[in-house]
Amino acid sequence: MTWPLWSILVAGLLPYAGTAIAKWGFIRFDNHHPREWLAQQTGFRARGNAAQANSFESFPFYAAAVLVATVQQAPLAIVSLCCTVYILARISYIICYAANWAGARSLSWLVGIMSIVGLFIAASR
Repeated sequence: MTWPLWSILVAGLLPYAGTAIAKWGFIRFDNHHPREWLAQQTGFRARGNAAQANSFESFPFYAAAVLVATVQQAPLAIVSLCCTVYILARISYIICYAANWAGARSLSWLVGIMSIVGLFIAASR
């Protein structure tokens, strides 16, 4: 299996990094009502939860782009590069969101979206 296909798994697991940030520390987590507990959080925990939600929102678009590029037999080197850029951008996005670096977070988001666009462009050739 190629890196682009493996990267779908990696991208699918990335939202859980945001979950880990939201639940980090010694604060008592309410596992009986996790969504309500998360909704009441502030600071880095709230931002971690938001990063998780955004990562889940981004995932279907990314997975579809990788699959389209694979089915269309786009050049593997270009597809792999776009996938690597996307994964690194999303890791950066989660870190920037948790650290409250809004400008860098927006730039990371843009790089991630542009890498998805790159996958579709590669597939169209």
